[in-house]
Amino acid sequence: MDVNAKIELIKRGTEEILTEDDLKLCLETGTPLNHYIGFEISGRIHLGTGIICMSKIKDFMDAGVGCSIFLADWHSWINDKLGGEMEKIQRIAVGYFKEGLKICLESIGADPGKVKFTLGTDLYHANDEYWETFIDVCKNTTMNRIQRSITIMGRKMGENVDFSKLIYPAMQVADIFIQNVNLAHAGYDQRKAHVIARDVAMRMKKNSLRNTSGEKIKPICVHHHLILGLQKPPIWPIENESKLKKQWSEMKMSKSLPNSAVFIHDSPDEIKTKIKSAFCPEGNINFNPIMDWAKYIIFRNEDAHLLIERKSKFGGDIEFNSFEELKNSYLKKEIHP
Repeated sequence: MDVNAKIELIKRGTEEILTEDDLKLCLETGTPLNHYIGFEISGRIHLGTGIICMSKIKDFMDAGVGCSIFLADWHSWINDKLGGEMEKIQRIAVGYFKEGLKICLESIGADPGKVKFTLGTDLYHANDEYWETFIDVCKNTTMNRIQRSITIMGRKMGENVDFSKLIYPAMQVADIFIQNVNLAHAGYDQRKAHVIARDVAMRMKKNSLRNTSGEKIKPICVHHHLILGLQKPPIWPIENESKLKKQWSEMKMSKSLPNSAVFIHDSPDEIKTKIKSAFCPEGNINFNPIMDWAKYIIFRNEDAHLLIERKSKFGGDIEFNSFEELKNSYLKKEIHP
């Protein structure tokens, strides 16, 4: 696979790459790409994690990238997940989350044996080098920057939080450097942490990232699309285009809203019920979860097709071979909810 083909594969289903030029340079110079994505341990695995994230990991693997998944038990504890009970978090991380993601990787044709899984505790325990790297990150950023970044935890900017949550962003950045990650991967909602990582990279003295020539480099940051939850937006219609990105992050599939998400162990009947109850505005593809899922799940692959079965009085069955075909038909109201 040549460089351009690898770039196209890595770009598939993403919102942005910081930066594509950095990615191209690493590929052209033969710098090995070390990937990581971190997950809080917060409950059942839904399609956003199990299908979207794992499919993106398969793309990286197919492009020759070494991939790893970080089970962020400390971050989950800090962010009060699962009641803030560390033993419970760790048990679910290893006994459920890790095994569930392996099954998801298998289901989309990836080899889970080629993905490295790391529990945060195993990385941090008796590791002075990690904490030195963490302090180095802290010395090269500001309190204001950290406070603006707590949105990566699902918190609101300016929210009154306990102090532990202010070390969360710097820990996430340190995770990148201590693991020699030059390709950091996450949903778009983690962008602020990744921007800090790129900002401090050239000033880091501990575990700085380097290319094959020994020169310091910034981590490449790949942000995949966040699929919408099935619920109606809290404000509809959305008239202010400047609020679209913020609204999108707030509308992503969430474990805390069970009816907004399809989980990997939902029964076929449960899935059908959720889909039939989903928000799906006629003739409108903005904030339309059904159309969003069609684009990023069904039509993720170029050879995909979608057959809609209809009674003859409604025009009979209709088949779509691309998302563009589906979108155009939906906008013209040739098909409807």
